[in-house]
Amino acid sequence: MKKQLLVAALLLLSGAAVVSAQPRSVGVNLGYYPSISYQHTLGANMLDVAAQVMLPMNTGFGLGGHVTYDWIDPFNAAIPWEEDGAWHWYMGVGGAGGFVFKQKDVPGWFYAGVAGHIGIEYDFWFPLQLSLDWRPSFGVNNYSDKFGFNQYGLYGISLGVRYLFNQGN
Repeated sequence: MKKQLLVAALLLLSGAAVVSAQPRSVGVNLGYYPSISYQHTLGANMLDVAAQVMLPMNTGFGLGGHVTYDWIDPFNAAIPWEEDGAWHWYMGVGGAGGFVFKQKDVPGWFYAGVAGHIGIEYDFWFPLQLSLDWRPSFGVNNYSDKFGFNQYGLYGISLGVRYLFNQGN
């Protein structure tokens, strides 16, 4: 039993080391909801994680996030123009959620749902990546103590500026 636990622990540690050794980029997305963005390489694709600061329509201050699995250059449709850097486009799907804190006469509320992600990026020949993307989320919220459609999730256009770890992907 002790040997099995030791083998399981070693496998978990080695798997975590392999996964953590493959970051893609880290930076910020500036848009309707500014966020800190982390992208992690998964084969030829990526996992995109964004932590957001929310200021929705004067209804308070909140925190939220998106996690999406993104396909880079899906359908083998790469952007052919490349000089010193590289153009890519990506699309993905995942989840989103967040909470807006109570403010004076407005109660706190939450949202949760499915998130999409589509964008275009330019990877410079030095470790900088610029992107323009849209991160819509569709789901439910309990704004004003009533469950309803999350209309705030449609405003997800942003400009991304990131430090690129592994160039050439």
